[in-house]
Amino acid sequence: MNQYETVFILTPVLSDEQMKEAVNKFKGVLTKAGAEIINEENWGLKKLAYTIDKKNTGFYVLIEFKAEPQVLKTLEVAYRREEKVLRFLTVKMEKYAAEYAEKRRKNKSNKEEA
Repeated sequence: MNQYETVFILTPVLSDEQMKEAVNKFKGVLTKAGAEIINEENWGLKKLAYTIDKKNTGFYVLIEFKAEPQVLKTLEVAYRREEKVLRFLTVKMEKYAAEYAEKRRKNKSNKEEA
């Protein structure tokens, strides 16, 4: 199994409940396909670098997961079918990137505890 991270941008007109529902939908797609979710981060509402569908902001969400390569096709089809998604990007993490992400998660959890 390879380690991946996916970032997707949801339309800013969603309520918090609708946003969480969309995130849970994509997490469900991953787990149903046999992926193991490692980390999820909600980066919140951020300004976009350029206008997409006449929108200047969007909700950014990051999900790190371990999965087989064929799971990516299933996930990307789900992204394309969902009109709430403005953009998405999924990348395979190299060994060093995965180690860095793990350190970042540990540092983040240590800061939250303090």
